[in-house]
Amino acid sequence: MISQFLAKILPPTENRFYTFFEEAAEVCELSAQLFYQIVHSDPKERDTCLIHTKSYKKRAVDALEGSLTLLNSSFITPIDREDIQLISTSLYKCTKSILKACGNLRSYNIDFYNDIVKNQAEILIRSTEELLNIITSFRKASSLEEVTQISRRIKEIENRGDEILASATEELFSGKYDAIYVLKLRDIYKGIENAVDRCSIISDLIMSVVLKHN
Repeated sequence: MISQFLAKILPPTENRFYTFFEEAAEVCELSAQLFYQIVHSDPKERDTCLIHTKSYKKRAVDALEGSLTLLNSSFITPIDREDIQLISTSLYKCTKSILKACGNLRSYNIDFYNDIVKNQAEILIRSTEELLNIITSFRKASSLEEVTQISRRIKEIENRGDEILASATEELFSGKYDAIYVLKLRDIYKGIENAVDRCSIISDLIMSVVLKHN
């Protein structure tokens, strides 16, 4: 009876947060696709690909600011306010990491990308695809089992990314390359690994929220 009475007098729960989460996750996936496209393209085509970075960054900023502005003005939220802020900022940072890596591909002026970078690009796409899946499942209030399965897949992808980075680092410091080239590739490797790690962090946040509300 008390809960029914409160439901009548209190403003409705603001659910547009999920729209901002999904928009931010879509931009993460698009940014990952852009990175993949750049490392598989002809050097002459890379500037054309990089045109998209500005629009993706703007969409990521808009999603973050929209979520935080809504948080500021909402009396009742569907999940804890701290969780909304953490998910929103983590999604933004994921896209930022990917777009920074895309920019570094041009800044470092590397004409040929090895199989390690291309493998990382594939890992990144898989990770961001699953990130969008878990955000969509979260919005639809899917079962704990379904969300857990997606989270497990994200962890498996992250572990594969760790393996690639470990072997890449060992090969990079084998003495075959000059110091400048080592620094450039190490930065690119680490930038993509950071983005993959962020997907896993967001997955953990979603799992935590889902468990709290089950």
